[in-house]
Amino acid sequence: MNASVAIQSLPEAENNEELIRIVDEVIDYIKSTGLSYYVGPFETAIEGDYDELMDIVKECQHIAIRAGAPSVAAYIKVTYKPEGEVLTIDKKVTKHHQ
Repeated sequence: MNASVAIQSLPEAENNEELIRIVDEVIDYIKSTGLSYYVGPFETAIEGDYDELMDIVKECQHIAIRAGAPSVAAYIKVTYKPEGEVLTIDKKVTKHHQ
């Protein structure tokens, strides 16, 4: 695993329920990738290969639009280490969630 990303997807929506529904579809897609992920209150972190993660980030925008959002903004953080491993989600947060 040479990369991790955190993505906050912010689809335009008529109300909070619609916003949550669309974001849930994005999260369901992330879950379906089979990669290690962590859903937080503001963003979802995903670990894997850099190129695969960039494709997932792109697809998250398409998912939100197909789910009915007329537009979507995203805030994305990326850690990439082409030679070696990046810190894992478990290393970063497990001690805080026991």
